[in-house]
Amino acid sequence: MYSSSSVSKRLILIYVLAIQLLLINSELSLNTTNDYLNHTCLVSQGKYKTGSEYEKLIEHIMKMFYINSIRGYDLFGDSTFTAVLQCRGDSYGTKCRDCFVTALAALRRRCPWYKGRIIWYDQCLLSMDSKYSVGQIDYDNNFCMSNAKKVVEDRSEYIKVWNILVDDLTELAITGDNSTLYSVGEKRYKGDMVYGMVQCAKDLSRKACQECLWYNSFHFQDCVNYFRGARVVGRSCTFRFEFYPFIAKQ
Repeated sequence: MYSSSSVSKRLILIYVLAIQLLLINSELSLNTTNDYLNHTCLVSQGKYKTGSEYEKLIEHIMKMFYINSIRGYDLFGDSTFTAVLQCRGDSYGTKCRDCFVTALAALRRRCPWYKGRIIWYDQCLLSMDSKYSVGQIDYDNNFCMSNAKKVVEDRSEYIKVWNILVDDLTELAITGDNSTLYSVGEKRYKGDMVYGMVQCAKDLSRKACQECLWYNSFHFQDCVNYFRGARVVGRSCTFRFEFYPFIAKQ
């Protein structure tokens, strides 16, 4: 028979192991979550044919992107083709490369033979365009995803808090020595902490980055206001805020 002390020790051990697993899963959720978010096939740009020069160019550029994805970003642009790989600011090295491989395979499956196409994952976006678009803000391919749960009290104060947070993070991303056009931060709302992130594609100027973020924060107010977390995502810029930390600490 087991003594009560041995049973207690076993229960304590199980409890400790459960806490450890919880902490490990929490860390993994920050570092490895890479959910599919959205995609768009740019139908108006038409399709290319198998064996065409356009297909050969895409294949060549995607091989280059695979090699360079370890850096977290890559860009190609000429008069007939623009491609961008942009990984989230905390997703570099193998995490960026894995996201690129996943995004490329999914894009080929979801938008076969389309000259223009974009796909977004939690940790990266991959964009292809049949014209020169380097440094230009994409105002058309943006979307918003909000959490189901809403703020139920003092909504005006809540809107004020997240607006200040987005403005502060935008300023941080485009000033000083920050060449990544990326920033993260947090701000207190009552007894909670609101965590935020902003990021622009590196081909944008700092002024264009600011304009893109301002544009999206204004045009998606109905999707963002009152919700306990949301993200506005686009080809050129994105911002996100949550009531829990979602960015891996550096």
